[in-house]
Amino acid sequence: MKARIALSVNGEPREVLVPVHKTLLEVLREDLGLTGTKHGCELGECGTCTVLVDGEPVLACLALPVELEGRRITTVEGMAEEGRLHPLQQAFAELGAAQCGYCTPGVLLTAQALLAAEAMPTRGRIREALAGNLCRCTGYTKILEAVELAARRMASGSASRGGASDEGSGEMIGNGGARA
Repeated sequence: MKARIALSVNGEPREVLVPVHKTLLEVLREDLGLTGTKHGCELGECGTCTVLVDGEPVLACLALPVELEGRRITTVEGMAEEGRLHPLQQAFAELGAAQCGYCTPGVLLTAQALLAAEAMPTRGRIREALAGNLCRCTGYTKILEAVELAARRMASGSASRGGASDEGSGEMIGNGGARA
């Protein structure tokens, strides 16, 4: 059975005709050509497929578009505004917070939701928010520093100044965070 679904994706109205069992991850990648959202575990455990639904992190591998009719979906492709990188994207690039980059879209969107809710979260709060986003490359310190740098820049209204904190334990973050 197929359903016609109307969604707002990255600020654009989109309508798709999809099988009712198809996940949001599949629709974004296969039907809408938005490949920034990555396939990871497809079990809701790694956070790689995190997108924002009405500003909240959601695991696209577990979400069905038929349940999201009329909702606002933001993917990593929708982060940049007017051709300029989002402060999180800029901080990640400057600090080398992405190595292979596979987890980065999900991490960026989870961090974006956090910074929309809390202008200056503590390091512990950032760790907690990113707990559902697993990274096999970086050890998390640079990711945490990049989120802190972006938070400082966003709070001060600057997208290009500031320096990263050199505090950090390099400890693993864990698993939790985005919702299905």
